[in-house]
Amino acid sequence: MLKPSLQLKLGQTLTMTPQLQQAIRLLQLPILDLNAEIQEALEENIMLEMEDLPELPKTSAESTAEVEAIKADDLWQSRAAERTLDSGWNGEGRPISEFADESGQTLREHLLWQLEMEQFSPREVVIGEAIIDSINDDGYLTADLEEIAASLDEESGILESEIERTLTKIQRLDPVGVGARSISECIILQLSQLEWKTPGLQLAISIASDHLDLVASRDYGELRRGLRTTEEDLHEALALVRGCNPKPGLAVSPSSAEYVIPDVFVRKIDNRWQVEISPTGVPRLSVNQQYARLLRGSSEHAVLKSQLQEARWLIRSLEIRNETLLKVATSIVARQTEFLEHGDESMKPMVLRDIAEEIAMHESTISRVTTNKYMHTPRGVFEFKYFFSSHLSSVSGEDQSSTSVRAKIRKLIGAENPKKPLSDSKITNLLKEDGISVARRTVAKYREAMNIPSSSDRRTRETR
Repeated sequence: MLKPSLQLKLGQTLTMTPQLQQAIRLLQLPILDLNAEIQEALEENIMLEMEDLPELPKTSAESTAEVEAIKADDLWQSRAAERTLDSGWNGEGRPISEFADESGQTLREHLLWQLEMEQFSPREVVIGEAIIDSINDDGYLTADLEEIAASLDEESGILESEIERTLTKIQRLDPVGVGARSISECIILQLSQLEWKTPGLQLAISIASDHLDLVASRDYGELRRGLRTTEEDLHEALALVRGCNPKPGLAVSPSSAEYVIPDVFVRKIDNRWQVEISPTGVPRLSVNQQYARLLRGSSEHAVLKSQLQEARWLIRSLEIRNETLLKVATSIVARQTEFLEHGDESMKPMVLRDIAEEIAMHESTISRVTTNKYMHTPRGVFEFKYFFSSHLSSVSGEDQSSTSVRAKIRKLIGAENPKKPLSDSKITNLLKEDGISVARRTVAKYREAMNIPSSSDRRTRETR
């Protein structure tokens, strides 16, 4: 006859608490969606409040062109009454919405697309990419020619005169005025697009060249005397100057449409790469202490107590999100220091498992963290996933990343003799000489993915 009995068993189970479920869900959200959820929680939960946010720290020194643009903003923003002839532009020096580009394309993408579509030789494309990488969102060139030359491969023998010529070609691209090194050059580039016989054009170019400070301070009497012109002619010339856009890049990438907000910032401080969570990406939340004190020792107000618990869960979930982002980003930066120092050719092969094992997390968690999360570096803003790439073997036994190999292929083609372009087989052999074992079909696949024509097409284009 069976008798009832008690048995004790030991075991381990993973329980998905509401807090853990919430932390995992928030980890997947990009900043814009996360902010929307936080805003909804602030509206519904009386126990939550938002702390004041600090200003976003600058990640690099402002260029001379940017400083001049800021100082001269009064030229376009000081008096609405003076803008009657400038109805095509809004108060921020950008085209009004009916003319603005709503495609969501960045200025860099817009310029690189034109670089491919226009008549740029492969060598000019390599130079042009380096120039475009140094153009900020306002459309100004933030590096001098020496710095651009230093960023290019020394073996290609590219001269500063070639960079100057390529810059001149880029300055003819859309939007007009892009690639300028100062606000003066930016306005002159735009004025130069007008019909040469346009009334007041020569005077407007003289103003843009040497007298923008007087225009910004609205010292029109001194300006008229210095140029020895009549009030009517000066008014005509000023109308042309005011018709220019001091920030041409924003016509392509409007500042109001910032769809990518960095989650972390990477900076080199005291010769060490450091990672910081963006101080303005996600609002900082706290519990309303005044209401929390009222609930202490009270058995009533069940709804408020529930909201207090939810508020604490949300705050802790956001802390977990930041901690995880910081761990993953720090691990990525530690592995990709060479990329940050030298660019794509130095990208190390890396897969999700590498990071997961290092920080003791599951690969699925790393996948969530790296999707729609962005890292601001001195080389630009990159999605976390950009740093992951497959392995390719090398003779030395040290694996190469596919990103690095693509960069090497692009560099070889950029430095080739235009009259004797390199075939895919020749590129394969050159890579093998460099210790990289890669199949010809792989070279062809990478070349096509970078929208680089075949050697025969490149030769045909050169002979035209």
